[in-house]
Amino acid sequence: MKNLLRNLLHSSKFVAGALIFILILLTIFIYPLMFPGNPLEMIGVGTFAKPGTYVSAYDAVTSKKETLRLSDADDKRLAARLSYEDKISMTEWLTAAGFDISDLDLDDTDELLDMWHANYSPDIKPKGMIKAKLNYFKRLNNSLLEMSGSDNYLVIDRTDEGDEVKSKINKTDYVNVKDIANTKTLPLGTDNFGRDVLKELVSAAKTSLQIGFIAGIVATLIGLTLGLLAGYLGGFADDIIMFITNIFTVIPGFVLLILIAYSIGQDQRGPAVVALVIGLTSWTWTCRSVRSQVISLRNRDHVNLSRLSGHSLVRIILTDILPYIASYVVMAFILQVSSGILSEAQLSLLGLGPKTTERATLGLMMNWAMLYSAHTNGSWWAYFPVILTITLISFSLNLMNTGLDQVFNPALRD
Repeated sequence: MKNLLRNLLHSSKFVAGALIFILILLTIFIYPLMFPGNPLEMIGVGTFAKPGTYVSAYDAVTSKKETLRLSDADDKRLAARLSYEDKISMTEWLTAAGFDISDLDLDDTDELLDMWHANYSPDIKPKGMIKAKLNYFKRLNNSLLEMSGSDNYLVIDRTDEGDEVKSKINKTDYVNVKDIANTKTLPLGTDNFGRDVLKELVSAAKTSLQIGFIAGIVATLIGLTLGLLAGYLGGFADDIIMFITNIFTVIPGFVLLILIAYSIGQDQRGPAVVALVIGLTSWTWTCRSVRSQVISLRNRDHVNLSRLSGHSLVRIILTDILPYIASYVVMAFILQVSSGILSEAQLSLLGLGPKTTERATLGLMMNWAMLYSAHTNGSWWAYFPVILTITLISFSLNLMNTGLDQVFNPALRD
């Protein structure tokens, strides 16, 4: 055992994969302790809120204010309110009106605004521009003038007696974030349902790993049992087992998985059921591989000696054959876990994953992001972290498997 551990620690691929996988597991178990709560709680009314820290505007108005005079505050304020589409439209008007903007840098908001204020006039009507477009430019110009001209906002509140209380919020008024009672940091923003993506992602990774482990255990046990029996018994038993295996091999596994998942119905498709279905449809290659390993072992001297000693079939398989292929079984299990996670993601993308109202999975998060067009509206935080998480889990498991193969396979040792 000590020699085995020493060899594993000397395998850089196994160590790297194990470290990545351990970090993922630590995040899955520690993060919910630090930030408890329902991962599917809808904290936002809107969809796809950007990552960042959100403060209560109500509390900000009533918090203690300090006066700060920042030289570039107005420029930043205008740049934040001016969208990229507005900048493109402004350049379209300047070009249509005959102004030279060849040297204009679109990212230089100050230069663009200076050119706009110097040249725009509602009386100029570029040729071919429809009235609706002209009205849009009037509204845009009025909005820019309002932002640059207004020095304060008037806030009107009412007392319990119904009296109006007016107060002004000046441009130079600033509030310390620590003085605001309600703030919320969303490192990955919210999804299409207004849920915290990071909290949901951690919970989904845990559920997907559970599905992967259950599917891996089921597939490995079925494949190992049938492979051991087929390889050791041979003859008619081998023919029957391989006939069944070949049937499952000929039928595309994912098509069979889709048909079974669809026939179950969404109400009955919990994570455990989905994992069981994946395991029941992905054992064939493990069975064939174990069978080939057992065939090479069944006529070894120690196996023949146990057979002549009158040992039972179960004892011979468990004590004289299984220990010699244990390393291969472990590697097969790791690959089955990785395959189970990817299969769940594929099923969920097709809408055949676990029930959507109880627990999130990585595949379901991808499905929700796709259904609500996160990939087309720029909401990368709704799907890219999910893709990265699936990639890291699969990459770490495959690295561990490659490292184990280097340790246990003499032909691959350095």
